[in-house]
Amino acid sequence: MENGQVPENANEHCPGTQFESAGKADSCEGCPNQQICATAPKGPDPDLVAIAERMATVKHKILVLSGKGGVGKSTFSAQLSFALAAMDFQVGLLDIDICGPSIPKMLGLEGQEIHQSNLGWSPVYVESNLGVMSIGFMLPDPDDAVIWRGPRKNALIKQFLKDVDWGELDFLIVDAPPGTSDEHISIVQDLGAASIDGAIIVTTPQQVSLIDVRKEVSFCKKVGVQVLGVVENMSGLRQPMLAASKFLRMTEAGEEKDVTEWVIEYVKEKAPELLDIIALNEVFDNSGGGATKMCREMGVPFLGKVPLDPELCKAAEEGRSCFVDQKSGTSAPALKKIIDTLMENQGISRNVVDNDA
Repeated sequence: MENGQVPENANEHCPGTQFESAGKADSCEGCPNQQICATAPKGPDPDLVAIAERMATVKHKILVLSGKGGVGKSTFSAQLSFALAAMDFQVGLLDIDICGPSIPKMLGLEGQEIHQSNLGWSPVYVESNLGVMSIGFMLPDPDDAVIWRGPRKNALIKQFLKDVDWGELDFLIVDAPPGTSDEHISIVQDLGAASIDGAIIVTTPQQVSLIDVRKEVSFCKKVGVQVLGVVENMSGLRQPMLAASKFLRMTEAGEEKDVTEWVIEYVKEKAPELLDIIALNEVFDNSGGGATKMCREMGVPFLGKVPLDPELCKAAEEGRSCFVDQKSGTSAPALKKIIDTLMENQGISRNVVDNDA
């Protein structure tokens, strides 16, 4: 749609759905939307006014997008929210992945429910300065499938924006589903009058992911959303060479024999200086230049790379921040650097330094 008023399948010279002549003009004859347009209420959407009023107390609104699923977008959204909250900012995390809500799991909030007050829906809080909203809190059974068409998804997103009592926020992070579909159009249109700061796009290094990320960048440019930067996630597997490795030897019978203890003891005795070496394995093919090259070609900022770190995956599974201990020794510093770059690019000053990051 153009400005949310002309349906994509409309006749040529469509007057627009908000005009009095909608569904009645000569150019409307034979249009599949004629009946709907003729009977629909005209004028500005009153919900957009309510959304603008609700969002007036939110300083920064950032979308987190991806071209493909499974690239770690929600993990990034969760850890970005944890990091900002650790800096003493007031943070809200809105999960608009209606069919696959994973944010409750990644924030350690499974089984929680939404409560209502006279001010609207109350977010579910991880900490006093980190609130979360997701359809995952509304499902009676976490295994229930959400089988909704576009209009119903759009209505819930609009309700999240106008009815959730976020209070005063420094940041509202919006975790969107992959692609460029109904949810993306809805969030951009609904927040149109509330001034979106922009979008962070998450990808993996290989071309099969970058092909779709290019479409995501194109979408942002078409709808007028600034691309704050691209994050290359799962950028090589980095981990201590011995600490997290398992070593196997194939026997003559073709069976696998675990020789991990022998290898570790051998290295300790013969080459102890290798114990602190970080091993890097390129899991995905990045021979095409990865996200760095794509950003250069498309004229958008590159924020940095996050390695594939088993400890970061574990933090997401356990619903906790990767910054509060030293376990995520390769991914946490990379994420911290990306967040610092983002804030510097946007001219946002830090409140406090992350704990133990």
